[in-house]
Amino acid sequence: MRELNVKEITAAVAKLCCDACYYLPQDLLEKFKASRDTEESPLGREVLETIIENAELAARKDVPLCQDTGLAVVFLEIGQEVHFTGGALEEAVNAGVAEGYTKGYLRKSSVDDPLFERKNTQDNTPAIIHTRLVPGDKVKITVAPKGCGSENMGAMKMLKPADGVQGVIDFVLDTVCKAGPNPCPPVTVGVGIGGNMEKCALLAKYSLTRPIGEHNSDERYAKLEEELLERINKTGIGPAGLGGTTTAAAVNIEYAPTHIGALPVAVNLNCHAARRAYAVL
Repeated sequence: MRELNVKEITAAVAKLCCDACYYLPQDLLEKFKASRDTEESPLGREVLETIIENAELAARKDVPLCQDTGLAVVFLEIGQEVHFTGGALEEAVNAGVAEGYTKGYLRKSSVDDPLFERKNTQDNTPAIIHTRLVPGDKVKITVAPKGCGSENMGAMKMLKPADGVQGVIDFVLDTVCKAGPNPCPPVTVGVGIGGNMEKCALLAKYSLTRPIGEHNSDERYAKLEEELLERINKTGIGPAGLGGTTTAAAVNIEYAPTHIGALPVAVNLNCHAARRAYAVL
């Protein structure tokens, strides 16, 4: 059994909050550079160039890529041989979010009540925390802050099994087309298939933590990712929704077993400022 003081969790989360909001993932930056060279629309190329310049400037000055630094979404993969000491894990994560968003001068966007008072919590807590137990004695932390412009464009639907692959394709394309310019394309499209209502939504969100160019390990789903990406980029929405051939940088699919009578599908979109940062303790 390995002991890990939760102070290390707090410190790591605080740093990751800043890293995720300051630095565009290198894989995505390289994708935008490649797309700039192949984009057919002159205006689209100009938008991509602006996105690249913005990312490089943010990294150089250690400032946020975008003013909407989102709600703090934290994925924890916890080795079952780890024993936490020094306090409660959830409190440690929230302390890290509060520290990162305060000291990193990141916008605080969390309200404590969603319907009536909507009072800002002032430190972007509580975080949205997802935990999974895995073998080993390490803890992997993924911080993926999510802004509202893209989050508002997500959707989920309980399809029927008979809808099949075509039903999934139609729903994903319909969701992206309805979103149009609102999620600040080029987007990354996360798709969750299977499980139940909440599981497929979580799968869609988790898929967005995958690096650009890394496909689902199942060849069938990898092929579907490529087909969806091709069809999305033929919609003509383009960079910033101003037209072009680069509407999405990637489509990432995660799937899970489901009920014999169900085919749940969820779509979660990341804007071009796709925030994610990782650490292993």
